[in-house]
Amino acid sequence: MEVQGRIKMVGETQTFGSNGFRKREIVVTTEEQYPQHIMVEFVQDKTDLLNNYQVGQQVKININLRGREWVNPQGETKYFNSIQGWRIETVQSEASGDSMPPVPPADAFEPAGDLKEDDHDDLPF
Repeated sequence: MEVQGRIKMVGETQTFGSNGFRKREIVVTTEEQYPQHIMVEFVQDKTDLLNNYQVGQQVKININLRGREWVNPQGETKYFNSIQGWRIETVQSEASGDSMPPVPPADAFEPAGDLKEDDHDDLPF
């Protein structure tokens, strides 16, 4: 899966516990009718992937959805989701019209020729 949008925030690397677990968050704002602010976390050695990215850049992030279950001291089961990034790349903005195929010149089309009134009956439906 992937998320594409403009970087709104790049967080600092956080280290947790005695084992040195590292996490770094980035927020990307999608560019659609109703923009969404999507927080993606990068963990362990993947935190370094964010070093060369700044607010305002257009990026595409490859993600995995993660879910986990937790039972609190009262015995209630809770579920948590996270979005974990594993690759990020810059997206170049396309100039308007560049993605459209070229239009052939008008002289590239040939007239259909003589059409007879009875030709319309050859259709199978």
